[in-house]
Amino acid sequence: MHIVALIGGLFNDHMLKMTWLAELVRLLVEKVFHLPVSDRLGGGIHFFIYDTIKIFTLLSSLILMVSYIRSYFPPERTKQILKGIRGIPGNILGALLGTVTPFCSCSSIPIFIGFTSAGLPSGVTFSFLISSPLVDLASLLLLISFFGAKIAIAYVTVGLIIAVIGGTLIEKLGLEKYVEGYVREADSVDREAPEMTRSERLSYAKEQVRDILERVWRYVLLGVGIGAIIHN
Repeated sequence: MHIVALIGGLFNDHMLKMTWLAELVRLLVEKVFHLPVSDRLGGGIHFFIYDTIKIFTLLSSLILMVSYIRSYFPPERTKQILKGIRGIPGNILGALLGTVTPFCSCSSIPIFIGFTSAGLPSGVTFSFLISSPLVDLASLLLLISFFGAKIAIAYVTVGLIIAVIGGTLIEKLGLEKYVEGYVREADSVDREAPEMTRSERLSYAKEQVRDILERVWRYVLLGVGIGAIIHN
């Protein structure tokens, strides 16, 4: 048990929190810029450099890993897992699959449409739709790196509960009738996805990294910049 805790602590400190990077940036700020990190200016510069490198490193590695995993869960395979399961167990499974099949919201909605048109229970599909962009492996690891395991686990737990309750309420109240008609008439997700080789999966994951970073890098810099200004 102590060995597991030790390994977990080392992984959290060196891989997620990157304490070694914080020390390198501290040396850079103090030796090159001649600014103590305890001061507001030095601390702000340290915060900006360290968090920018850390966030982009974590984002790139986590998106690569999660996208590679995602290549094993095409929509039709997810549909086969969800098919025939109803009620609370189905909603729980839908929420869990929304977590382990890391679709972003831009792909969750088309997949939801495909599931609905395929006749899957509304509670299951809505639980999937709620949890898919809300809770995923990348979010879990990023939250662990910034706030610790307890906060990350609490976030995931609350997200799953919201997804299960949301899907259950939508089904019990019959709210699926308000879904637009074209959703039920859309193409289903029964088409068999071509099997990908390992190199193709890796290429797909790299494309996802490049595409997502191109869309979010400005907002990352803006957010870290605001944090640096109010730091200390």
